[in-house]
Amino acid sequence: MPAASKLSDIEIQRELGTLAGWTRKGESLVKTFSFPAFMAGIGFVDRVAVAAEKMDHHPDLEIRYTKIAVTLSTHSAGGITGDDIALAREMEKIAGQ
Repeated sequence: MPAASKLSDIEIQRELGTLAGWTRKGESLVKTFSFPAFMAGIGFVDRVAVAAEKMDHHPDLEIRYTKIAVTLSTHSAGGITGDDIALAREMEKIAGQ
């Protein structure tokens, strides 16, 4: 399977305009999700893990009690790709469930 291509700065900005709360930090997309209780955040992480495994694209996740900090970047491409955007969109769907 060919490696994903890195998005241009303009493409990244366009996509970020459609993803509430996501920002760019260097060559990564970042967002912190907040949940009402610890176990709600853990449930989110569990559902994200299943989705990420299906996509074969894995985020960096940091659990901080009721907050889950997410970092997305395609290391093999050296930056942000369409895979990162797709996983960010999937995470938004999961968070809304």
